[in-house]
Amino acid sequence: MNRNKDLIFKALSDSTRRLMLDELSDRNELTLYELTTRLIMKHNLSISRQAIAKHLSVLEEAGLVQSEKKGKYRVLIFTNEPLKNLLKGWVD
Repeated sequence: MNRNKDLIFKALSDSTRRLMLDELSDRNELTLYELTTRLIMKHNLSISRQAIAKHLSVLEEAGLVQSEKKGKYRVLIFTNEPLKNLLKGWVD
């Protein structure tokens, strides 16, 4: 369980990854292209899809994002369950 907590805190330690989670929690299902576009246009980030993909791998490893095939696209889905479990002991 401590490893999972460490992975979650590592994922949340980066401001770009937090912005990605904000966007995914707002729309829940986005393609990599849609997420990249939103980050560039809405938040003025200068970031490539490859850099976003690297950030996504950290978020996926922490269990905060899942990717799922829908038709010919792969969509990204925000998963808040790890955050709920992380805070359960402190917030209850």
